[in-house]
Amino acid sequence: MIRIAILASGSGSNAEKIIRYLQDHARLRIEVVVTNHKKAGVIARAARYDLPVEVIPNAEWADEDRVLSFFKDSKIDFIVLAGFLRMIPEFLIGAYPRQIVNIHPALLPAYGGKGMYGMNVHRSVCANQEKESGVTIHLVNEEYDRGEIVFQARCSVAPEDLPEDVQKKVQVLEHQYYPMVVEYLAEGAGSLPRHSCGMNL
Repeated sequence: MIRIAILASGSGSNAEKIIRYLQDHARLRIEVVVTNHKKAGVIARAARYDLPVEVIPNAEWADEDRVLSFFKDSKIDFIVLAGFLRMIPEFLIGAYPRQIVNIHPALLPAYGGKGMYGMNVHRSVCANQEKESGVTIHLVNEEYDRGEIVFQARCSVAPEDLPEDVQKKVQVLEHQYYPMVVEYLAEGAGSLPRHSCGMNL
């Protein structure tokens, strides 16, 4: 059995989609949900599925012994970031090479980097009058949003769309594709062929 940890900082909608998708999987198991906020909405979502939650406050993520001991003691094989809003420490990346995946609400390399998350991304997309946006699923390295891209899906952006409209379109793509890509990567296939899927949303 491949044991997965999901890391989330906020409401956890992507986390719940993945948990539900893998709930009865023959080879993959969500072992724990990890958050850096003791009041994160993802905690209640994890409770619905009787999943343990580990709170590692921001100040403790620099403590190599604390963090690595937890993941190793929990026998975690693969790590999924689902709205986890802090930089992953290099020692954790080194311990899990090509085994940490993230989803970004834009078509990287555009609209990536420090501070580019959530509504900040969608506001920028609208401000620049982009005609499309989407999601990028990528492996995690030592730089914000610069890891190897394994999957992208696109949606249209209409001239009249507000950032909230773009957010809804992008979230549809997140919920549709992220669980499937997590399954593929966690089962050890490595990387998906770089793929671009257009959707009329």
